[in-house]
Amino acid sequence: MNKTIRRASVFTLLLVFALLIRATWVQFYEGQALADSKDNRRNAIETYAEPLGNIIVAGRSVTGSAPTEDGDLAYKRTYENGKLYAAVTGYASQAYAPTQLEGIYQDVLNGTDPRLKTVMDTVTGTRAEPGNVVTTIDPDVQKAGLEALGDKKGAAVAIDPKTGRILSVVSTPSYDPASLTDANTAGAAWERLTSDPDKPLTNRALRQPLPPGSTFKLVVAAAALENGLYDSVDVKTDSPDPYTLPDTTTDLTNENPNAPCENATIRTALQYSCNNVFAKMAVDLGQDDLRAMAEKFGFNDETQDVPVRAYTSVYPKDMNRPSTALTGIGQFDVTATPLQMAMVSAALANGGELVSPHMVSQITDSGGDVLEDHTDPDSKRIVSSSTADQLQSAMETVVEDGTGSNAQIAGATVGGKTGTAQHGENNSKTPYAWFTSYAKSDTSDKEVAVAVIVEQSDAARSEVSGNGLAAPVAKAMMEAALKG
Repeated sequence: MNKTIRRASVFTLLLVFALLIRATWVQFYEGQALADSKDNRRNAIETYAEPLGNIIVAGRSVTGSAPTEDGDLAYKRTYENGKLYAAVTGYASQAYAPTQLEGIYQDVLNGTDPRLKTVMDTVTGTRAEPGNVVTTIDPDVQKAGLEALGDKKGAAVAIDPKTGRILSVVSTPSYDPASLTDANTAGAAWERLTSDPDKPLTNRALRQPLPPGSTFKLVVAAAALENGLYDSVDVKTDSPDPYTLPDTTTDLTNENPNAPCENATIRTALQYSCNNVFAKMAVDLGQDDLRAMAEKFGFNDETQDVPVRAYTSVYPKDMNRPSTALTGIGQFDVTATPLQMAMVSAALANGGELVSPHMVSQITDSGGDVLEDHTDPDSKRIVSSSTADQLQSAMETVVEDGTGSNAQIAGATVGGKTGTAQHGENNSKTPYAWFTSYAKSDTSDKEVAVAVIVEQSDAARSEVSGNGLAAPVAKAMMEAALKG
């Protein structure tokens, strides 16, 4: 009997000991993970117990907080002109994880960032007053981009070349972040938005790289000039028309069969968007030199934060010569975001120097004291000033007397490059229309770089072009920036 009792006692003690070990493990090792879990209701209760801090555009809050009528969540997020700024703010939801600036700076906006705590907050254990996020967005440029894109599916980015300030991030179709803020109604909105084939929650401007088509020819031209393949945009190239892809019998032709593309100069080749010139130029350079130039502009950079992490724009590796030729016209496996192509134009417009693009200028506490300042960003030289000047001149020819004429602006010097990229197997789907550009005021020091992609519109396939669809959007945004 005593032996049975002893065994039972030992077994019970082992169970108690195991329970204590498990409780200790949960408390000290898994406690933080459980506390941070999205399924922990107490986190939402704490986050929405008080009004959140705000995201600010041009000195005005485009976010707010409103009291709820019932439940344990006292406040919910509100948005002013939510569809206009959705690609910038993202959403803060009682039901779903925050995105974009709302997600990146959630600790600042909900008052849990330790930099916000005062001595009294520490002593009393209370949550600090929330801070604010001050953006670089220009509301006029943002509005111009959204209105110009209209019902088209696409995206646009505008950058100040001299400062790196991102003036606009537009993605269409857009959505109203307010539809996702309330836990009682967010589920239905989430289902509708995530089942929409046009994917309105996708930030096409920053997070959807697609073939850049002929806009990539600017990178190829920069590589040719920097590597000494040609020493001027006005020197004739060695470019047969049509160009037979190396090691194949496939002829690469041009969209306009009457364009003067045979042995054309870089200026003329950009003006008429000659495929034969840039495909052969890519092969003559070789994939390594061309990739090196693309990477200087920002391709293959997996840490491109503005501060939202942009998806990587890609220039591929380990290609054969025919594939390398196709990269010269922005096809094969080359992909780029509108942000990336705006960076190309911004660097060239700024004399070959790229100032790090950013859409947040400052993070402040509730009293306006600065916690982070991003008004003096880093910069790096991409190409020589001579190369930049020559390509500016050639890009201006494109707009003045070439494929980019729809971007002309009275009272401004405009340079650009059109692009039409194949879409689908054997180009079976509607092509993508691109335009990347810059504009400089003739009467002030204002300037801007813009890149636009139109993925889908109501235009007939035969009417899809960078000049027809994307250039007018860029023009509207550039006009707004120069007037601002």
